[in-house]
Amino acid sequence: MNSDTTGRPGSEQEGAEGLAADLADDLADDLADQVRRLADRLRSLSDARLARPLPPAGSRADAAHALAQRLADDTAALAGEPARAVPRLNDLAVGDQVAVTGTDLVREIRRAAPQAARSRARAAIEAVRTLRAAL
Repeated sequence: MNSDTTGRPGSEQEGAEGLAADLADDLADDLADQVRRLADRLRSLSDARLARPLPPAGSRADAAHALAQRLADDTAALAGEPARAVPRLNDLAVGDQVAVTGTDLVREIRRAAPQAARSRARAAIEAVRTLRAAL
């Protein structure tokens, strides 16, 4: 028989669900850190650097905007809401757009069922890391 941290008996299913939720929380923490680092990097780039080519997206700013849209789409999917377009603002705004859409996704990952949250979080972490490395 399984027991929780208080020593009370619990089912193995409850233990597995708790571990799944803990993993989703750890992934949410990692995503929050990765988004913060990328947003800070984007905010530090000049408009000239943001306009530099980054194939296949077009420019660095275009790639960051595409990521912001992906993060927003993932948030909407987890929340069961329709996807909404992230407006294409001035290149210098993409750091803030990534920060906002990333923070929204982290919040939704913490609310969602652990299995759905884990797969979205892993994919988002990889996308954020990939863009940060390309900058």
